[in-house]
Amino acid sequence: MSGLFGTDSARGINVAELSCETAMQAGRAAAELLAKGQGGKIVVAKDKKLSSDILEAAVCAGICSSGIDAETLGAVPAAAASFIVREHKASAGIMITGAAGASEGSGIRLFAADGYRLDERIRDDLEENVIARTGAPAQKKFDNIGRMLSCDSAAEEYISHICGLIDTDLSGMKVAVICGGGGAGLTAEELFTRLGAEVTLLTGRTSHAADFGPEATDIERLMDCVAGGDYCCGLAIGDDGGSCLAVDENGMAVDGDHLLAIFAKYFKENGRLKDDTLVINTLSGLGLLNFARDNGIRAVTSGAAGRSVIDRMLEGGYSLGGDRNGHVFFTDDSPCEDGQLCGARLLEIMKKTGRRLSELAGEMQRLPSISLNVRIADVSREVWKNDKDITDLIEWYQGEFGDTGRVVVRESSTSAPFVTIMIEGPDFSRINFIAVEIAERIKQRCGVRE
Repeated sequence: MSGLFGTDSARGINVAELSCETAMQAGRAAAELLAKGQGGKIVVAKDKKLSSDILEAAVCAGICSSGIDAETLGAVPAAAASFIVREHKASAGIMITGAAGASEGSGIRLFAADGYRLDERIRDDLEENVIARTGAPAQKKFDNIGRMLSCDSAAEEYISHICGLIDTDLSGMKVAVICGGGGAGLTAEELFTRLGAEVTLLTGRTSHAADFGPEATDIERLMDCVAGGDYCCGLAIGDDGGSCLAVDENGMAVDGDHLLAIFAKYFKENGRLKDDTLVINTLSGLGLLNFARDNGIRAVTSGAAGRSVIDRMLEGGYSLGGDRNGHVFFTDDSPCEDGQLCGARLLEIMKKTGRRLSELAGEMQRLPSISLNVRIADVSREVWKNDKDITDLIEWYQGEFGDTGRVVVRESSTSAPFVTIMIEGPDFSRINFIAVEIAERIKQRCGVRE
């Protein structure tokens, strides 16, 4: 088990073979490296999946066996766990995501004392500690054992926190909300109802997919619901509560790029956008970049990895950032991406401006785009970037577009390497031709040989 805390792992540890033993060693490593000598405690939260219970027990056993107290929050959204870590002055926090089935990985997400993700150096130390301990003889003598503490108010504290950030009564707004199978459904209905909205909560079957692809069954159900009822909008909250996508009053999907455009413009007009800057990742659309330029907003681009946006925000002291999949960061209000805060902010802007979501989202025009993936050989990892036949072709087409389009080619960091080609431009037939030609060139030069 290598790469437990890799840069592209949004959860920290996120592996299908996560065992109780590894979970216990992760808890022990977190206690010894993050809380030892501080006399503190570690907050432990989980989602609603069945295996989360035994993983929670294993993590807490590791923490307490190191002489540190473990405070369990029960099943709550990840954003709630992040908030409670800071609110309860804990030394660290652990969020457990259990496996829903044999084909899905379990995860352990770690929070520092300030609620943010851990520094990369600390993650590396934790990973080495976990790997070194896995398979080691069981501890037989316990000279100093921590206590198991229980917090029953985490969900209520989180809801009150979000309500305190929204200074607008949402009465008269009828909204449909759908949540995945994680912890978001435990708080979403109560949160939006307490803010004054009339809420219809739909039970989620799967987490929504990027760009509303064929697996996005929750989004499709939400679109049908909103289009068939008298709703001002619909909100799709991700499994762990970390993301939010929307549906306008006509049942049309509104992705993360549109949400970021709405937030950035509103915050800038109201003096709440630090340095008039929005942080996005490389996969955000050119339409958002054009919108930011036209509205006097500086767009800072981070890498495509899951952690890169928040890293860039903290580095520059910026207050708003996110990606097209609906992970939105409001660092003035939360150390974690928070889909329920995102949804509440959206409803607040709609209520204060008196504008429909279709009007707000329509201010950003998305360009036609296409994305293709090409499998490459293991020996070609990073090598294709220095292949002149490939790079010259990419540069040629980028030059053809100028400011009217763009060519983004990047390599994944998964175990099965592939290169993603994303093209945006005014003419779909042309960008389709270009994407296919670049894909064929990469396949010829670096593709997997059958």
